[in-house]
Amino acid sequence: MRRIHPLLKALRHDLSAVADPARAPGMQAYMKSAMPYHGVPAPLLRQTCRALFRDLPLQDADHWQSLVLALWRGADYREERYAAIELSGLARAAPYQTPAAMPLYEEMIVSGAWWDYVDALASLRVGPILRAHPDPMQRLMREWSRGENLWKRRTSILCQLGSRQATDVRLLYDCIEPSLASREFFLRKAIGWALRQYARIDAAEVVRYVTEKGDRLSPLSRREALKRVAP
Repeated sequence: MRRIHPLLKALRHDLSAVADPARAPGMQAYMKSAMPYHGVPAPLLRQTCRALFRDLPLQDADHWQSLVLALWRGADYREERYAAIELSGLARAAPYQTPAAMPLYEEMIVSGAWWDYVDALASLRVGPILRAHPDPMQRLMREWSRGENLWKRRTSILCQLGSRQATDVRLLYDCIEPSLASREFFLRKAIGWALRQYARIDAAEVVRYVTEKGDRLSPLSRREALKRVAP
């Protein structure tokens, strides 16, 4: 019999207490998830996590990572993996958000392999590490952008969604370039989303880039990139 980590056991108990099982099938169908749901909406999930993790001791980076992975690897319900992502972002874990945490996030991205997990990890976890440690992270994101794994490629494109004026435009373009010819929806959508986000900062530059790339950009990417740009 598989041993359940005490933190996961407590989380499962707390989620079950606030779940609406009638919601679960619809949530699972919407996310096209093989993993079932408890039926806990996102605001209530975050509230439950805050209460459970409030006094959780984090001894060091290794201990923090072990707790995150205990929830992630042991999850039987999708909200339990959402909780692992919440735990990874605790304010008390801020000192551990360094390139040394990237193997943790890489495992979650590769094994999660769906947009709900990956987009949160890309923008809320990988992005801040990139901004704080640009040299090693730029190299890693360029490497991910050229790799075979779809979700690592998507992460490299989306990791600067929250960067605003601090966006490294050259890095953004370098991470987009290897996927321009891809027919994969999740890459085409990511390209458009990343460009649309940067258009909030410099619309003229995004228009220039889209014009320059012409037909190399898919119609989906182009449409998404220019969605908020005045004609």
